[in-house]
Amino acid sequence: MIPFVHKIIAKVVKSRQKSGKSQNDTEPFEKRVSNLEVEITHQIGDLFFLLLGVVSASFGLRGFLMPSRFIDGGVTGVSLMVNELLGISFPLLLVCFNLPFLILAYFSIGKRFAIKSVLGIVLLALAVAIIPYPTITDDKILVAAFGGLFLGLGIGLAIRGGAIIDGTEVLAIFISRKTSLTVGNVILIFNVIIFATASYFLSTEIALYAILTYFAASKTVDFVIDGIEEFMGITIISAKNEEIRLAIIEKMGRGCTIYKGENGFSKEGETRKPVDVVYTVITRLEMSKLKTEVDKIDSQAFMIMTSVKDAKGGMIKKKPIKKFDKK
Repeated sequence: MIPFVHKIIAKVVKSRQKSGKSQNDTEPFEKRVSNLEVEITHQIGDLFFLLLGVVSASFGLRGFLMPSRFIDGGVTGVSLMVNELLGISFPLLLVCFNLPFLILAYFSIGKRFAIKSVLGIVLLALAVAIIPYPTITDDKILVAAFGGLFLGLGIGLAIRGGAIIDGTEVLAIFISRKTSLTVGNVILIFNVIIFATASYFLSTEIALYAILTYFAASKTVDFVIDGIEEFMGITIISAKNEEIRLAIIEKMGRGCTIYKGENGFSKEGETRKPVDVVYTVITRLEMSKLKTEVDKIDSQAFMIMTSVKDAKGGMIKKKPIKKFDKK
């Protein structure tokens, strides 16, 4: 961290301590400063990804889809379709249709995530309304392919930044916790309804191109976030495993399992040191928060992230993520 910035952060921590706003009075002063530095660094990185996502998604919409009167899946697709049918401003529709999902995100995922998502959706609406992107091509195949690619790139980058710019996934996660459906199944059903409606009110041709756009976007999202599925299994190996365990339980409201292991990196004849391995399952929307919390405790912690197609039982679906923003 730059010394000048470090001094400012130290002053902020001192000010919080004097005003009684600090929630971790038992922690050493330097630890609190270090934690705030880590959090600010991660938030700047998240904002960078979110801004890139907004630029990419707005380019996909204004440069490809909207000039050709194409639609996509999700809330964005619904907004495009209503805009085409009724002539209502697309940026306005985008914000209004996403609003219920943002409220749902606030209560089911967390305050910080909801605020980031509001920022992302508002910026996307403004970018579509203000930035004069040129029309790139009139070729329908290219419009469907590259419009979906840039839109999917934007959605993926936003998720990497701990936010969303389309509320469909929030609804899917919420429904999956209440039913036996997976997140992927909910999204698929939602989009099938959109494409069927588009086929009826617009045309079968537009609906078919919309399906191509959706597949291009979804595959790009998977690529951008490294093939992350709806849930992720995280294995964490650290000397500070107890602090990490408590952070997962108390700050994120998630369960975890402790495996008893041994340090395998040792020479012949040396005694292998015992180590507790922390394993937890989270949604991909929580990945940014988990990295931040682990980095605060041990920046050298070894983390292994694997895809989990779905999860049943435990705390992953039953317990709301209300502690997501707890500090």
